[in-house]
Amino acid sequence: MKIIKKILITLVVLIALVVALAYIFKVDYLLTASRTIYLKGHTTAFLEDYKEFDNRTLHKSTNPQPWAIHKDYNKVAPTEKLTATHKELKTIAYLIIKNDSIWHESYFDGFNEASKTNSFSMAKSIVTAALGRAIKEGKIKSLDQKVSDFFPQYNKGFAAQLTVGDLSSMSSGMDFIEKYYSPFCIVTETYFTDDLEKVMLGLPIIEEPGKRFNYQSGSTELLAMCITKATGEKLTDYVSKNFWQTMGAENDALWQVDKEDGIEKAFCCIASNARDFARFGKLYKQKGNWNGNQILDTVFVEKCITPRFKESPEYGYGWWMSNHKNKKIFSMRGHLGQYVITIPEDNLIIVRLGHLKGEQKKGDTHPESFYIYVDEAYKMLENAEKN
Repeated sequence: MKIIKKILITLVVLIALVVALAYIFKVDYLLTASRTIYLKGHTTAFLEDYKEFDNRTLHKSTNPQPWAIHKDYNKVAPTEKLTATHKELKTIAYLIIKNDSIWHESYFDGFNEASKTNSFSMAKSIVTAALGRAIKEGKIKSLDQKVSDFFPQYNKGFAAQLTVGDLSSMSSGMDFIEKYYSPFCIVTETYFTDDLEKVMLGLPIIEEPGKRFNYQSGSTELLAMCITKATGEKLTDYVSKNFWQTMGAENDALWQVDKEDGIEKAFCCIASNARDFARFGKLYKQKGNWNGNQILDTVFVEKCITPRFKESPEYGYGWWMSNHKNKKIFSMRGHLGQYVITIPEDNLIIVRLGHLKGEQKKGDTHPESFYIYVDEAYKMLENAEKN
């Protein structure tokens, strides 16, 4: 009994020491990371981690608009390569939406059309959409409005040049290195801190903004903070009102916040489903118009899906781009291979959600799986025409 008591006392002392050291060295966010991620067997954020955090609700529409179901719904089997990729990369949802009707739909691993999973960085496209709406409403002047108008501490040096457009186009010049698997990197801190605004406002602008593409989650977070200041509304409420409800979302969604009544992890972390995520592909495919309601200005949408920098053709404002198959493709993209891929010329939207993204060749801006999800969708459509 005495031995057990000594062991317990030792454990308590060690735990107290670890906690104390975490606060002393200002890595106390690792305590949350350990509780929510690492001690659950994960090395990075995962699809259903929203259950471990505080969330704010994006409310479903009071006038839901379900996707039409195509007359040939699920009549064509997935190709062998697509099936193998789903298995290898642990896909949980794959949709092909043709002419605004669900043509193919597959779910795996116990997930279904209403299951919520983490958007990860697909949320960045949604934040940029919120920026576009705020500009359309006159709450933000333009993409060229200075961040210092919202946060006066950005009125010196390179920071004084920083605009909301620079944040959206990933050209902020911020001191922020994008790494996902290191416990001691800024990405991990922003994901697990309970004072996200303090962390963001402590990051300096170390390069001249608006000069080059450098993907940084911190840029989107600061952009969201500007939108919140400009609109006077919580970001979740603003997106819920102007997009989720307006576009007829069928399910509530959840947006992770840094703490109860805190701010959104705007660079990631909307828990929703494939069908409702796909609505943003349709909105941008239709140049910001939703069933006659011009939610976003057409010029703004075009700017989003056009490269800002000639030397970085893969990114515009909040959206990724590709000319694969000699087609103009734009997409929402998130950690571990979350995609809403839109191909306007063929009136096609492809959604993939899953646990792994797969390999990415050096020098390529997209993982190999991205091309598989597109290529095999076209093969399935071609097989339908043959039959």
